[in-house]
Amino acid sequence: MVATHAKPSAIFVFNMTTNTTEETITNEVMATFLEQSPLPPREGDLVEGPVVAIAKNKVFIELHPFGTGIIYGREYMTASDILRRVHPGDTIAAKVVDNINEEGYIELSLMEARQALIWAEAEEAVNKGTVFEVAVKEANKGGLMMDWQGVTGFLPASQLKPDHYPRVEDGDRSKILEELKQLIGQKLSVVIITADPQENKLIFSERGPQEEKSASAERFAVGDVIEGEVTGAVDFGIFIKIDEGLEGLVHISEIDWGLVENPKTMYKVGEKVNVKVIEVKDGKVSLSIKALKENPWTTASEKYKKGQEVEATIIKYNKHGALASIEEGVAGLVHISEFASAEELHKSLELGRSYKFRITLFEPANQRMTLSFKQKEGEDAKEEK
Repeated sequence: MVATHAKPSAIFVFNMTTNTTEETITNEVMATFLEQSPLPPREGDLVEGPVVAIAKNKVFIELHPFGTGIIYGREYMTASDILRRVHPGDTIAAKVVDNINEEGYIELSLMEARQALIWAEAEEAVNKGTVFEVAVKEANKGGLMMDWQGVTGFLPASQLKPDHYPRVEDGDRSKILEELKQLIGQKLSVVIITADPQENKLIFSERGPQEEKSASAERFAVGDVIEGEVTGAVDFGIFIKIDEGLEGLVHISEIDWGLVENPKTMYKVGEKVNVKVIEVKDGKVSLSIKALKENPWTTASEKYKKGQEVEATIIKYNKHGALASIEEGVAGLVHISEFASAEELHKSLELGRSYKFRITLFEPANQRMTLSFKQKEGEDAKEEK
């Protein structure tokens, strides 16, 4: 009994081994075949093939070995301007919107394929740092709107090169907008720094990758002395390039110890100048030129004192009165309250002329001084008596 059972058992085991071996070989062959065979296109895939037929509002594309693709209906109307120029034999790239429709065709979209290819190109451009010439379409308070390959992108004002950055005192947003509007219609050399098709977000920068890396205000410290290059002059100061992609501002009050009326007449674009860092804050660098010059108030403190009679030249009028300079860089205020009106002040103290005054306040450490004209006049009258 045992032997009898043993024989069939042995045969059974042998047969199972043979079947398993054959099945394994078959599976391996099928796996190899499937690996080597292209996968059928799925919804969202980009495909490409030759045009095999053109009918009214329909274009048929061969997608060997999976069948025939079709662009029709709304997809045809959307891309009609392009499809009217297509001929049999032309190769078309399209995007699958339905892998098999009721008629057995693979439905395709030309415009969706175009969008996918554009975003793919944008993503490649981000990686390569490709530079494009793109025209400015619109401006808002935050930056510029630009069209690239039919996609609207944004160039933040912070990504503009110094030559195009809106130089506005106190960050007045309405003035910034007016400055940015002047760039509408101009072509700028830009790189794409963000390409997100899901969010439909395309962000440009006028600064190259290397500039972005080096343009950091944090690498500078208060007290640093730098040689920079003048990049622009405005009413409130001059801009100095101190690093690739980074400018600092020398405010009009930091240009010179003496009175500065118009910074534009003092420095030219491209001129080299030494500056001192006096503040680094919120990514901005404030500079000074006068800080590298001898402070005239220091020597003045040894020569003048309160109550002293001095001769001073009228250099400017303001709403508080007139500024009178006793020497280069050292000026005091003659207050308007000493006169019946501004008109009387202007008649009594003419610009460019020198008069005798008495110092009524002298604080050289704070660079403050006031002068009195009436007090001197009164004392002169007493002496005449």
